Amino acid sequence: MLTYFLFVSGFVLLIKGADYLVKGASSIAKRFNVSDIVIGLTIVAFGTSMPEFIVNTLASLNGSAGLAIGNVLGSNISNILLILGISAAIYPLSVQKNTTWKEIPFSLLVSLALFFIVNDNIFANQENNFISRGDGLVLILFFIIFLYYTFSIAKNTGQNENPSNTEEIAKISIWKSVVFVIGGITSLMLGGQWIVDGAIKIASSLGLSETIIGLTVVAVGTSLPELATSVLAAFKKETDIAVGNVVGSNIFNILWILGASAVINPIPFNNDSNFDVLFVLFTTVLLFAYLFVGKKRTLERWQGYSFVILYILYTTYLVFQELT
Repeated sequence: MLTYFLFVSGFVLLIKGADYLVKGASSIAKRFNVSDIVIGLTIVAFGTSMPEFIVNTLASLNGSAGLAIGNVLGSNISNILLILGISAAIYPLSVQKNTTWKEIPFSLLVSLALFFIVNDNIFANQENNFISRGDGLVLILFFIIFLYYTFSIAKNTGQNENPSNTEEIAKISIWKSVVFVIGGITSLMLGGQWIVDGAIKIASSLGLSETIIGLTVVAVGTSLPELATSVLAAFKKETDIAVGNVVGSNIFNILWILGASAVINPIPFNNDSNFDVLFVLFTTVLLFAYLFVGKKRTLERWQGYSFVILYILYTTYLVFQELT
């Protein structure tokens, strides 16, 4: 019971830690007259990715490659099928032109590149599959290119299409900001460790692999802030950047989080996870195709329902395959 308690508590610490870190660091940057757009594209964007980053880093250092891979792939799948699915079911989601023609295709290209990177035995005639440090550096290089593109969009439009800059950045006192930053980092590290330790023990006790736990429970848990934000935006009918935020998060997950994790410690890749990589590709293609069915550049309610149903079927298949 203690394992389950710490596991759930870890998500609370992780989510609140990221929130406090972002608030504290953003307030400090604001005091140095850094613009809201720059803060959104750097501190806030990276801060909201910290739950996945911390879990992946600790999993990588612990040698839990399945958990690290599963968390990234599972987060990308749940971002599209679960978060966009529920949000679109509440209220149709309009999609910006840049997101449709640039960011979604780029996300598809990134997922395809990951498929080539992880299959060394197929494409490089090697015995074992690894995301090496060199692969990680390549992913981070593409991430820098993506950041440059996002900054260009923000500069030209005066908006932030990257995940996160959805609220006005408030100034708080310096001492309170510092406490928020220190407390946020501490909560992230402690919560991340509890999640990684708990996931390993739970997987072992239930006879499931770490990859399955990463693809499902951990992936959804680390995506809870994005889910809450998107659902709230759908209820308020403020949905114009919802899809762009999710697609940007998916690009972040592969290029930054998986890339940095591999640089810290090379990640072995199991061929069985190719199904999940291909499923990420499939969901991205499906998202792109849906934008040209019915009302153009809009995710309608029925499409949202189909996303949620597909996510339930995917999760059921994973568990069924694991148990049989």
